[in-house]
Amino acid sequence: MPKHITEADLALLAFAREIQPNAYVPYSDFRVGAAIFAGGEIFQGVNVENAAYGSTICAERAAALAAVTAGHTDFEAVAVIGDSEAPCVPCGACRQFLAEFNPNMRVIMSGRTDEIDVRRLDELLPDAFVRGYLDQDDDGEND
Repeated sequence: MPKHITEADLALLAFAREIQPNAYVPYSDFRVGAAIFAGGEIFQGVNVENAAYGSTICAERAAALAAVTAGHTDFEAVAVIGDSEAPCVPCGACRQFLAEFNPNMRVIMSGRTDEIDVRRLDELLPDAFVRGYLDQDDDGEND
């Protein structure tokens, strides 16, 4: 069920849309733009494809890397826009990657139409593998 769309959601989505044309997509021709709000700042990213497909970087991870490089690791929201008719959802790898920084962040998704979907990341990736799993002792108890 989509959540209420705020002015902040629309603003973050505008930053994702602004950067989307910069995507490097010689293979799929599917441009994705992303924007992350962290530490009161906005960080943008695009998908960058590679002939060795596994080396491709998604827009969400590119934006996340920009935020971390700038010293921000507490993400409040991410906006994603793709060349699809329906709202573009982050791939599974991006969902897991983003969960490292805030499994409850808002995810604002859109495509070529005016349709917008807003969810929490933990709705898109229930039971994410997060830090708590690594902080357990031999008995399975959290330290």
